[in-house]
Amino acid sequence: MRRLTSLQTFLVLITGLQFFTFYPLLATPYLSGPRWGAFLMLPLIIYCLAFSLRRKRKKPIPALEWAALAYLIAFVPITLSSLNGFGSEAPPTNYWTTVIACIATAWLLNELLSSSNYRNAWVARLAFYAAPLIFGLSVLYLWEVLTRGLHIPFVLLPPPSMIWTRLIHSLPTLWADFQQTFLKAVITGYALGCGLGFLVAIAIDRSPFLQKGLLPLGNFVSALPVIGVAPIMVMWFGFDWQSKVAVVVIMTFFPMLVNTVSGLAATSSMEKDLMRTYAATWFQTLVKLRLPAAWPFIFNALKINSTLALIGAIVAEFFGTPIVGMGFRISTEVGRMNVDMVWAEIAVAAVAGSAFYGIVALIERAVTFWHPSVRNARTV
Repeated sequence: MRRLTSLQTFLVLITGLQFFTFYPLLATPYLSGPRWGAFLMLPLIIYCLAFSLRRKRKKPIPALEWAALAYLIAFVPITLSSLNGFGSEAPPTNYWTTVIACIATAWLLNELLSSSNYRNAWVARLAFYAAPLIFGLSVLYLWEVLTRGLHIPFVLLPPPSMIWTRLIHSLPTLWADFQQTFLKAVITGYALGCGLGFLVAIAIDRSPFLQKGLLPLGNFVSALPVIGVAPIMVMWFGFDWQSKVAVVVIMTFFPMLVNTVSGLAATSSMEKDLMRTYAATWFQTLVKLRLPAAWPFIFNALKINSTLALIGAIVAEFFGTPIVGMGFRISTEVGRMNVDMVWAEIAVAAVAGSAFYGIVALIERAVTFWHPSVRNARTV
């Protein structure tokens, strides 16, 4: 028999009890969604729930997962489309019980996808990527329902649908801001800051004098607040993207420096003695032994800097920039009370930062394929 945890059983009970509160609501004029979907999905859900409790076969079917997915496909569109029918009235209690049941079902689906061990490799990989996707969509769904159902002022928190509409209708402006901030300031500053930190770390590792004198100075520079550094960089390098590059270089330099120095020091003395027996020079030892051992530390700094660079560039634009840029747009539109445009810029920045981080992580997996953390991740 397929055993469910106490939490999964509780979530299944919430989903089942919700039917008794939702179906009387279908007779009211509030619901304008596809009501037939709920009726058609009900027999399928009951069948899948019953089938999931049968004994496992040689190739068990994830029936309970399909049941939860069918439930979400049936009821989520209904709850979203019904918001238009309520108007200025508050949704009834039956509506909120349906919303709670949808969230509980999404939670149940994530629980099943995360805890089940699927024999099929493709199904296991699909479940691995589907769990965070379902969680993100659940957050957006709850955000939409709460902001519109509770009539929260859009100037305080606009719903995701409003942000999406603004994003679609402002693509040229968002693209110009993305070019100014990300392609010019972030990428250039990221390359310069990480490259400079890497080269200085190599020099510090080679010279004990620099290790005792320059490393504490780098620690001092990293403690400087970006809010205090940004106006100075604007005065030194002007209002264009060059001053933002300088801020990004300052923010990304120290993480790369510290992690590279730590990675170069991670090589054991036995491994160094082995290279000496081969009559290897300092450069040969660095390239063939110490740098490969330091790659996990270096990529850790690269991943940290991928988010710090974007934050530094956006904050620096608050203190002086041309009439384009993510930070300029956010500060300007907040003054105009165009909060949906502010959230659209935040969404673009979040997607760009996540994609940048993901690209660095993929490169790390290709370079450090020998590391235990990468090997364990590939077996998932």
